[in-house]
Amino acid sequence: MARAHEVTPTIADMAVRDGILTLDLRLNAEAFVAEINLDGLTDTNATARSGLYDSLRAQPPEVFAPRLRDFAETWVGQIRVTAGGPVALEVADVSVPEVGDPGLPRASHLVLRGRLPEGSHSLTLAWPFGAGDLVLRQQGVEDPFTGYIAGGIQTPPIALKGGSDQTGWQAFAEYVPVGFDHILPKGLDHILFVLGLFFLSTHWRPLLWQVSAFTLAHTVTLALGALGWVSLPASIVEPLIAASIVYVAVEDILSERLSRWRPLVIFGFGLLHGLGFASVLGEFGLPEGQFVPALLGFNVGVEIGQLTVIALAFLAVGLWFANKTWYRARLAVPASVVIALIGSYWFVERVFL
Repeated sequence: MARAHEVTPTIADMAVRDGILTLDLRLNAEAFVAEINLDGLTDTNATARSGLYDSLRAQPPEVFAPRLRDFAETWVGQIRVTAGGPVALEVADVSVPEVGDPGLPRASHLVLRGRLPEGSHSLTLAWPFGAGDLVLRQQGVEDPFTGYIAGGIQTPPIALKGGSDQTGWQAFAEYVPVGFDHILPKGLDHILFVLGLFFLSTHWRPLLWQVSAFTLAHTVTLALGALGWVSLPASIVEPLIAASIVYVAVEDILSERLSRWRPLVIFGFGLLHGLGFASVLGEFGLPEGQFVPALLGFNVGVEIGQLTVIALAFLAVGLWFANKTWYRARLAVPASVVIALIGSYWFVERVFL
């Protein structure tokens, strides 16, 4: 479940009928209207325009929708669509939901349309700089194109009749950075959990047991969740992920070595984290024609992200201080206390706030 200030990708469903291109964008419209540069951004609170974002977030649909339309009329020119020639896009519809829970983002819809040149067989779309990430999903054809496009990047040619889906290796390679991005920099809860594994012991064997159990578990539920075979509401998964962070941190404080049961407990928590990863994929989907390679790529990206966290922790702390007699008392335990406090706050926030 995304929080109100968390930057989520724009989801665009693309369809062509009778020569008319339709792009249905599901986006965090307040961030666009506030003119926040979303490229590489994970939290709108990190910008100078966070106050404007919050004020727009609180506006009812009848107030914000006209403002969104006015913005879109100018901004739509930055989306460059080419199909044998430039395609002029126009704003066809704007839909803004009620304010609802202020702790959650509001997903508005912006529908754009444009007429394609006669005889068009394919098109490309260039997503504007500053617009953050885009998940583009082709609709209504066999072998539809699905792509993850960063701000300032152009798609490859997309066949209008389908068949533009990537090869398995292309899908795998495209989703590796998506998985990595969900850990670094966007997965702070997963980062803290992995650090909790790291601070238990300076020896490699306990860390290997824990990481192996965690990896196996979240791989299983990531696959089952992405396939739609297992599903739990975010209202259950997210608080339990926060609780898992608290558990590993408290055990780091109370124990100096790997207990017999900790890998099993880590395995159980890994199942929960896998469902959290699956919810990310559920937001924008996987390419139908290359489901398995894309899923594997995402999982590999997650693993690379987790190993990067461990490597950075080792380079920052373990390499220099792991053999010091005061390492546990002055570094590992205080760090674990901070992790436990953050996890506790998240648990309370996700259950009661």
